[in-house]
Amino acid sequence: MDFNPIEYALMTYKILCSDLDGTLLTYKDNVSEYTINEIKRIRNHMRVVLVSARMPKSMIYIQKSLGIEDQPIICYNGALVLNGKKELSSTFIELDLIEGIYKEANKLDIKLGLYSGDEWYVESDSERVQKEIKYTKALPQFRDTQLTLKDWYTRKLGGHKIMMMGKKENMDTIFPILSKTFSNTLNLYRSNDTLIEVAPKSVSKLTAISLLLHPGENLEDVIAFGDNYNDIEMLQHAGHGVAVGNAREEVKEISQAITLKNTEDGVAHYIKQHLYI
Repeated sequence: MDFNPIEYALMTYKILCSDLDGTLLTYKDNVSEYTINEIKRIRNHMRVVLVSARMPKSMIYIQKSLGIEDQPIICYNGALVLNGKKELSSTFIELDLIEGIYKEANKLDIKLGLYSGDEWYVESDSERVQKEIKYTKALPQFRDTQLTLKDWYTRKLGGHKIMMMGKKENMDTIFPILSKTFSNTLNLYRSNDTLIEVAPKSVSKLTAISLLLHPGENLEDVIAFGDNYNDIEMLQHAGHGVAVGNAREEVKEISQAITLKNTEDGVAHYIKQHLYI
């Protein structure tokens, strides 16, 4: 076989980092056998780290499917990093900022999902909440947002993530308002037309990955996969950033390579084609 410098470089990566929803997950709630087999093929030769906006319990079952429970997970877009039960890093959204977002959301009948660690609170049930339950295998507690904030204040907690859920036209209205008011302190992501995810400004998927680098390693040692706006920084700065075929156009534009769609096992296909162990 002729020497290919690009493929040789891909063989030398020490860490594979992948987003979950819309990227590694072939189905809405899990990975395919193809993906499991490809991860198992490489897991003893490079570290495989799951990087997601999900809460811990909604990532651990995927870790187990892939046989990589010995690796850290990056939750909530980098706001919480865990290695087993050990907390490596935790960054909260301050309660006064959550209160401010809650007030703006109330004006447009936008509902909030509040996350802290493995806690998830919503005020009422909805089709969107049921989808989250189905796809993430987690159950929320139904409670008034003000009661949740009061409880967190007493327990000296904050939110690792806010999920805003509403109609497209209301989300279109509130997104620029939130961006103008909170852009200096919070990261705001449009997950889709009816969802906005809110995370602390000081952290990201990239900052969390940087935290996990071993002595002597740098971001050039990372190959990363993603599909959405919250993956852009990670893909831009990794040694090799790969967008799946269903990724947003802005994500594809900054990536070094594009693979098949997540529903076509894009990540596993790329691993099989390029990561020779």
